[in-house]
Amino acid sequence: MITRGEDVEASALRQRGWSISAIARHLGRDRKTVRAHLRGDREAGVRQRSGSDQLGPFVTYLKARFDDNAHIWATALYDEVAELGYQGSYPSFARQLRQAGLRPHCEACAGVKGREYIEIAHPPGEEIQWDWFHRRAPWGGMANILLGTLSFSGKVRGVLAEHLDQAHLIEAMDAVLRRLGGTARVWRTDRLSTVIVPGTRDVQASFAPVAKHYGAIVAPCPPRRGNRKGVVESAVRFSCGRWWRTMGAADLAATQVSFDRFCATIADQRLRPPGKLIDPPEDGSRARWPTVAELAETETLLALPPVPYPAQIEVLAPVGANATVAFRGNRYAVPPGLTGAELHLRHRLGTNSLEIHAPSGVLLASHRLAPRGSGAVVRSQEQAAALERVVLDQFTSKAPCDRKGNYPPGAAARAEAERLLAGLGPEVVVDLGAYSELVEAGWR
Repeated sequence: MITRGEDVEASALRQRGWSISAIARHLGRDRKTVRAHLRGDREAGVRQRSGSDQLGPFVTYLKARFDDNAHIWATALYDEVAELGYQGSYPSFARQLRQAGLRPHCEACAGVKGREYIEIAHPPGEEIQWDWFHRRAPWGGMANILLGTLSFSGKVRGVLAEHLDQAHLIEAMDAVLRRLGGTARVWRTDRLSTVIVPGTRDVQASFAPVAKHYGAIVAPCPPRRGNRKGVVESAVRFSCGRWWRTMGAADLAATQVSFDRFCATIADQRLRPPGKLIDPPEDGSRARWPTVAELAETETLLALPPVPYPAQIEVLAPVGANATVAFRGNRYAVPPGLTGAELHLRHRLGTNSLEIHAPSGVLLASHRLAPRGSGAVVRSQEQAAALERVVLDQFTSKAPCDRKGNYPPGAAARAEAERLLAGLGPEVVVDLGAYSELVEAGWR
């Protein structure tokens, strides 16, 4: 097989009067190959088949099998046609099957790859797209980052959430919206079970008041149409490639600070594609693409309510040896004597308090929240006094025991040992003299 460039060169040299042998030597090809291409018997860039079409006799059978099931494995088909007389190897069969294009297209299983698409017009301030961004965290566990992206400008902000339940989702949404400076009129999501009733387009009854609180319309993405929210999908890929893979933070708080800095600098300085060109400046320089930050300034967002939607955050936390439980970078005191027990911590968004409940539901303590991640230990004077009494009661004025002294069995231990020995029966006495006589008799 010669390339198309060699084919063009061979044709030009032949027109100049070169012989086929001279052209073959010039190109480093076989004379028969050059002759076949010059005569038009072979096509440049297309390798000539070395043998007969092994798949031909089985095409009708394979089409019938694909009518039975469009997703049948090629390995299973190879087993069947091998029993019917196919002589080739499996790699040859798979290649010939692919080149023949016998497997029918299944639209339901095709996803979005290869489909026709069109750019969707997004008016400024009209839509924000939501999606989760999950990655294995360097500090252990999973990092769950909720991304909110304005569809018109591409401005993205994200917040790390400890859990994926609805209350944590609402808290993360509110934090993202306050970083964006407002909310769009439409919230575009995929079919999150915390937002959309599974299998339908209906909003969850527990989430409907949330959308009303912010004055937004919830628009679920059609099933298997990931391109419909491609703005946030692109933001996920961009955040992973430009930030997450090189991020050096070692805990959740530092990761949030790092991502906020990334969004406000690198992400906001991205250039938007054609169609959104800025008018040429008056100094005569040419027009340029706007940045995300410049487009975001043209978006008019709805004002946010003064407080978040009052969803209730609830987590489980074990009690430490100092009678405290950990919550978002601080520790909060509980009554002493509960070390190791798991308690329910409840915080309602928009408030500044934390309630600690026993598994039975009894309220054990209520504290004012300390600044997140400040490392504070929040303890009332009564709790401190109660824990101090417990700690002091455990102290003793006795001298330490002498661990190196001699302590033979006492009277009680000896009496118990005699009782145990009596239960074993009479003591066995061995007469070594009789044993010696038996040995001597055996040697005679």
